[in-house]
Amino acid sequence: MISVESLHVEFGVKPLFTNASFVVNDRDRIALVGKNGAGKSTLLKILCGLQQPTSGTVSVPNDTTIGYLPQVMVLQDDTTVREEAQKAFADVTKMKERIDALNRELSERTDYESESYLALIEKYTTEHERYQLMGAEGCEAELERTLIGLGFNRDDFNRPTCEFSGGWRMRIELAKILLQKPDVLLLDEPTNHLDIESIQWLEQFLAQSSSAVVLVSHDRAFINNVSNRTLEISCGRIIDYKVKYNEYVELRKERREQQLRAFENQQKEMAEMRQFIERFRYQATKAVQVQQKIKQLEKMVPIEVDEVDNSAMHLKFPPCLRSGDYPVICEDVRKDYGQHTVFSHVTLTIKRGEKVAFVGKNGEGKSTLVKCIMGEIPFDGNLKIGHNIQIGYFAQNQAQLLDESLTVFQTIDNVAKGAVRLRINDILGAFMFGGEASDKKVKVLSGGERSRLAMIRLLLEPVNLLILDEPTNHLDMASKDVLKEAIKAFDGTAIIVSHDREFLDGLVTKVYEFGGGHVREHLGGIYDFLQSKNISTLDELGSIVRRERTPSPTGSDSQSDGLGLKPVSQPSQKTESYAAHKERQKQLRKAEKAVEDSERKINDMEQRLKELDNLLMKPENAANMEFVTEYTSTKKALDEEVARWEKLSEELEQLSN
Repeated sequence: MISVESLHVEFGVKPLFTNASFVVNDRDRIALVGKNGAGKSTLLKILCGLQQPTSGTVSVPNDTTIGYLPQVMVLQDDTTVREEAQKAFADVTKMKERIDALNRELSERTDYESESYLALIEKYTTEHERYQLMGAEGCEAELERTLIGLGFNRDDFNRPTCEFSGGWRMRIELAKILLQKPDVLLLDEPTNHLDIESIQWLEQFLAQSSSAVVLVSHDRAFINNVSNRTLEISCGRIIDYKVKYNEYVELRKERREQQLRAFENQQKEMAEMRQFIERFRYQATKAVQVQQKIKQLEKMVPIEVDEVDNSAMHLKFPPCLRSGDYPVICEDVRKDYGQHTVFSHVTLTIKRGEKVAFVGKNGEGKSTLVKCIMGEIPFDGNLKIGHNIQIGYFAQNQAQLLDESLTVFQTIDNVAKGAVRLRINDILGAFMFGGEASDKKVKVLSGGERSRLAMIRLLLEPVNLLILDEPTNHLDMASKDVLKEAIKAFDGTAIIVSHDREFLDGLVTKVYEFGGGHVREHLGGIYDFLQSKNISTLDELGSIVRRERTPSPTGSDSQSDGLGLKPVSQPSQKTESYAAHKERQKQLRKAEKAVEDSERKINDMEQRLKELDNLLMKPENAANMEFVTEYTSTKKALDEEVARWEKLSEELEQLSN
């Protein structure tokens, strides 16, 4: 379908990639991978003809159609969702108009025996058959299936596109491209604005599509489920692996190990030759052998080893002040926009040190509750931010808020304070902005590079409550892994809004599900949450959410979702009253505080015993009765505190159950 020969692209002095050759075949599912700034988006633009390479050729047959979804696009706001999506059928609409015109002409003419009339009938028949083959009669049904699959409700179809956020309008553009059914789909980060349900739908759509697909995505689960081939852009070269992403990771590792062994053997052989030449260079009896070694050395072609990109982002959140035991407490929180209730009766408690996830379809209130916590918007109810809380907030559009006229260095220099200003170059180097990269203008940075730069700004000041709204958008897989490890090691509390299943897996210990105006709490990780919904695949999640929204036959809302999930928003009246629920929560918090106080005392005493041990081991302190007495009394107090801790832990467990 698309043939690429000897492609060479340069920006400045260093080439982006050189001598790249590959072919995109029918039904290929190609994952385009590489670090941020490697040239993935540039290659997609070259394939669709929006950008020209420095040299080389890209051959596309005349009858091949290409659909391209960029990371960022200019959107129009003068139509409804349905009207905008119907633009995908522009060719079908024009064909329908031609058929109608031919039909009118046939009905008006009476020269039935003339050659021109017979030719007109033949033309009408041909056009009508083409119209039928294109499946034009089912266009409207297909449009609705696609929009619903991408998360829209039927009520949204006639709403103006200007009422939707940028993420939802990107979904409309994606729907238009999918409805056009091009021969080749070029998708640049299609999952950035999709929720879990829509990502799963897109996975199935691409699996069943007859189009070839070349996609860039940093969602590891999505890219592995879709791909059957992997193109890696690494260190200026494009390497073709005929396997899906997970297998590519293993093959790349094996390939480099083989290259490394061959390289080491060759280097050893070359070193021995040079040693022989230097040793016998001036001995007449060895002159012939020396000349032979020199010729062999000149003919040897050095074995190349794939460079490993070790410039991954190294994140370390600075030490922070200890916060209160409960950084965020919501009691009966409600948010309305006019007549629309986003959520109501939200009651939840986030404890110090917890890592929690906010999940659910777009538009269900995840970012809205975050803004309530940040104090950016008004709300009803009681929302308390704990003692000594310092919040670090990373918004979805954080990368777009950067000043494009500044350089990378100036962007950080403008917000750095105190001694940090002396270490700006070191910090930028840790985030892959070392050397000349720090002088780049923000406007030339890729989406991933902008996200990294925005993340640096977040790290300049110590915080003890991290609120991250889609932090992995535009981050490459290596950077996502390091960010994930950094959040795991973070001493404070973290609230993460994300649709990235792999990123949340092993990171969060509690999930809050947003849907139908309610917020439900689920203990455990993201896959524990999905299993508790009694589903085997993520595409079943949407039907469950819709079923939960449907009123019961009696006309009242169900107080339980039937899946073992406890609705945080509305405590069940069958088990306890609201007042009793609050009292139990108060007792639970009191018991947890008692256990934590006991653990702190035990830790302090154990530390003191170690210090006394070290002191008594010194000869000059062997007869010091003051140390001996303190050691004995501390040991006794420790045993008593351990017994007390065990009792408090049992009481806490009983209250929790």
